[in-house]
Amino acid sequence: MAGSIPDLHAEERAGTGKGAARAARRAEMVPGVVFGGDTDPLAIQIPFNKLFKLLKAGRFKSTLFNLKVEGQEDVRVICRDVQRDVVKDLPTHFDLMRLRRTTKINLFIPVEFENEETAPGIKKGGVLTIVRPEVELVVTAGDIPEKLIVDLSEAEIGDTITIASINLPSGAKPTIDRDFVIANLQAPSGLKSSDDEDEDDAVEADAEAPAEGGEE
Repeated sequence: MAGSIPDLHAEERAGTGKGAARAARRAEMVPGVVFGGDTDPLAIQIPFNKLFKLLKAGRFKSTLFNLKVEGQEDVRVICRDVQRDVVKDLPTHFDLMRLRRTTKINLFIPVEFENEETAPGIKKGGVLTIVRPEVELVVTAGDIPEKLIVDLSEAEIGDTITIASINLPSGAKPTIDRDFVIANLQAPSGLKSSDDEDEDDAVEADAEAPAEGGEE
């Protein structure tokens, strides 16, 4: 289970409304609100540079955070909206939602490949091509897997690994309602080229061979 939910540090913001939000921006902070759960909304703010870095890194709106605000209990949150300046496209406000342990959410979970060094196909020179390094799952906030494990100990050249071959945590399911490819183990390019040439030679030989029963 996930033990590495990132912390998101924020400050409680004094006052609400447009005036207080403008004051926060003048101080190079981005105002935000935490809502949901059994408590009242909480006005917070995060340094602009810190939020901008998180947004640039990607997946901010699909990452579960442990929100830490001085004087408040830590709470799990997920971003529900980031408002941006229509001209500069820079963040001007954000909304975070508190999550109960039973809340269902969509999160991208990384895929980890184990036993590559013992995989028969890789020992033969096969190349592992990763199609999806992470998979979007519907999970409960209180039971989030840290990663999905793919065991390659018996993988051969030509094998295709799909989501159906991965043991998902109880209660978790993919957001895509079909079996999709996670990775495949392909023959090395040199071997492919050699096979292609052999096939071409065989085709040419068949074309040049006289038809059975034909004139000599």
